[in-house]
Amino acid sequence: MKLYYTPGACSLAAHIILNETGLSHTLERVDLKTRTTASGADYLKINPRGAVPALEIAPGEVLTQNVAVLTYIGQQADNVAMHPAPDSVAFFRLLEAIGFCEDVHGAFGALFAPGLPDVTRDHLLNTLIPRRLGQVEAMLAACGNGHLLPQGFTQADALMAVILSWAAPLQVDLSAYPRACALRDAVFARPAAQKARSEEGLD
Repeated sequence: MKLYYTPGACSLAAHIILNETGLSHTLERVDLKTRTTASGADYLKINPRGAVPALEIAPGEVLTQNVAVLTYIGQQADNVAMHPAPDSVAFFRLLEAIGFCEDVHGAFGALFAPGLPDVTRDHLLNTLIPRRLGQVEAMLAACGNGHLLPQGFTQADALMAVILSWAAPLQVDLSAYPRACALRDAVFARPAAQKARSEEGLD
């Protein structure tokens, strides 16, 4: 497998999970401004939508979107928490949790847009993001184990931690969300996450 990534972007979650599972993989960095890869390839020919992550699972066979990429990686691993039976409720709860992460991603990610109008920024910072963070906090409280799902650490935790790591540079105050902060810190304390950050030049 080859993971196309941009340092610190949401593709970091797939990078963490690849390290966590120990699955064999290679990495190729993507410049999202020029839409080129480290080897000089036109990234739009790999992923026409131009976003990361993209995961090449066979020559010419590329998966995109976090829900597909993270689920696929889990399905290749022996880790039961990341690989629930495809016809089980646990499998659909995992998809649900990753999908919820994408809701939070959308709220945070909008702040990266250049030239964002003040009224939109205020709405995101004062309404939408607090609503999403309150939902994260409630989900963690209901689960009660420091993770988003009962089975423990999963792809959803990795993705949520990466999204929450954007709070400081985006000037989002997380002080009212201690469970979310604890999740973020716990994920980035894992050796797999530390290795991924190092490999992406983030440390």
